[in-house]
Amino acid sequence: MAQALAPEPARPLRLPLGGKLRIAIRISAMLALLLGCVPLFYLARIFVRHNPVPRLFLGGIGWIAGVDVRVQGKRVSRGAFLLANHVSWIDIPAISAATGSAFVGHDGLASTPLLKWLCAMNDTVFVARHDRFSIQRQVAAVRAAIRDTGALTVFPEGTTSDGTGLLPFKSSLLSALDPLPAGIAVQPVLLDYGPQAAAIAWVGEEHGLHNFLRILARSRPVVLTVRFLPPLEGAALANRKTIAAAAREAMAAALSL
Repeated sequence: MAQALAPEPARPLRLPLGGKLRIAIRISAMLALLLGCVPLFYLARIFVRHNPVPRLFLGGIGWIAGVDVRVQGKRVSRGAFLLANHVSWIDIPAISAATGSAFVGHDGLASTPLLKWLCAMNDTVFVARHDRFSIQRQVAAVRAAIRDTGALTVFPEGTTSDGTGLLPFKSSLLSALDPLPAGIAVQPVLLDYGPQAAAIAWVGEEHGLHNFLRILARSRPVVLTVRFLPPLEGAALANRKTIAAAAREAMAAALSL
């Protein structure tokens, strides 16, 4: 199977004037959206259990960034653990817009107060990858998030690829599915950026902020097809290793690798 391209040396970010103007306009729109959604979020919490505002906000972020999200296939309606490939920060608003899913994130995000606050609003489960003593706590948090939000997404590659292939899946990130809780479906989700994948991907030595700004500077839309593949069944659900292997195989087949 094809693997991600080798990392490229870091390059300074140089943007034309038009790109800089698009960045300014889009960031201003995102801040306005945030200011509008925060009071709506806390108001909605009073009346509903499943708060729709994070999905509205993240979907709006993707739309402002110029992302054209297209959906193929049928998503499991409730109690879904979604396994997706990871290409760029765009993946998160796109999946949220399509599913309303919460996410599993590494605990480094929790060290930044603003990011921690935003992630917490979307019921993000923070995973301490190197803390074996917190595994049981993390498993409980993952299962609770699936129960409370209806869907939880993890990126089993553990990092971003160039979008033209798949990195090895880390079954350790699926510890909460071993054994699989009753009533939980496991569904692979392929994020397909088509021929523009390499131009969108956050790989190599590129800084995350540079990837964010590069995409905001684009004049053409980012076309992203969110492809829901059939849920895993039978022997594929035996344990976390079989789940990781079966999900990767399904995604690789969909990418024609």
